[in-house]
Amino acid sequence: MKFTLEVEDTDSQARTGLIETEHGKIETPIFMPVGTAATVKGLNYLQLSETVKAEIILGNTYHLYLRPGLDTLSNAGGLHSFSGWDRPMLTDSGGYQIYSLSSRRKLTEEGVTFSSHIDGSKHFFSPEGAIDIQRQIGADIIMVLDECTPYPCDYGYASKSLDLTHRWLDRCMKHFHSTTPHYGYQQLLAPIVQGSVYTDLRIKSAREIAQYGAAINAIGGLSVGEPSAMLYEMTGTVCDHLPGESARYLMGVGTPQDLLECISLGVDMFDCVLPTRNARHGLIYTSAGVINIKNLKWSQCNDRIDSQSSSELSRHYSKAYLRHLIKSKEMLGAQIASLQNLVFYLDLIRNARRAIREGNFLTWKEEMLDIVTRRL
Repeated sequence: MKFTLEVEDTDSQARTGLIETEHGKIETPIFMPVGTAATVKGLNYLQLSETVKAEIILGNTYHLYLRPGLDTLSNAGGLHSFSGWDRPMLTDSGGYQIYSLSSRRKLTEEGVTFSSHIDGSKHFFSPEGAIDIQRQIGADIIMVLDECTPYPCDYGYASKSLDLTHRWLDRCMKHFHSTTPHYGYQQLLAPIVQGSVYTDLRIKSAREIAQYGAAINAIGGLSVGEPSAMLYEMTGTVCDHLPGESARYLMGVGTPQDLLECISLGVDMFDCVLPTRNARHGLIYTSAGVINIKNLKWSQCNDRIDSQSSSELSRHYSKAYLRHLIKSKEMLGAQIASLQNLVFYLDLIRNARRAIREGNFLTWKEEMLDIVTRRL
């Protein structure tokens, strides 16, 4: 379990690298499709591995803990065996749910109590418990428990929250190193930088996290409603203060434009539900620009969805047909659209790696920004 820095761009902070796990290697920069409940919605293993060519996918600790539950996952031999995904996996810790389920949780020094969104039952996550749960789930890369603060967030609350996150970080690290993996392969624990949108807090957190010498350091608490300019400013600040020999993981980000901008700031890893969620609602990323397939103008368009896509389905079906499926809420529509968007994202990332290695990243980036922000 290690990260190796390979190529650094001379005109920006962009770089390429390699994360090695016992389930395979991950080239960076990388985008990780989100499989909240042990599935990337609507897509099967072969589509993810052969069409999308995903190198790593995510699972959500809170949701997997509730359903199917730890007993089911342990009985199957962990999330890899249960889901049939034999490549690397990452799980979050439940920290994002502290933000997203703020009306259903109680936060204390010891941890957080959630009211289940399924049946209202109470469940307690401590820093140590979050590690134990992720040991049972069995992802290759696991995360510390933290508090993801909302935006806007006043300075006093952000500072108090950050101190709590750092105390939880220490507890997570100690517990992780006092326990062992469940399924015979190593796991890597990643700390998370917090601090809302306050530069001094972000720098303080980055410096604290750096002391642990982790192979991957995460940046959390962004893309929660703040303006894009603020997202980029905070990301750049944190990257400047995290060790260059470790991978940098920007959690929950984002649009293709966000990926391009943040790669240039030094980010190595991304995840986001956006490509699949937008796909289900008809927003399609193509090699020519962004399409709202629900618009009436596509109802008579028999051109392929994206003739340049590496998704065979997008080269086969027409825009008019996809519009019909999406408007009719047919499952096939969500599947075709999700494949198109994930293929677009992963191809974008692969081309970014190529441009960094070839030394023309910034020129390529500007060309791609024109495409990913173009509405058709």
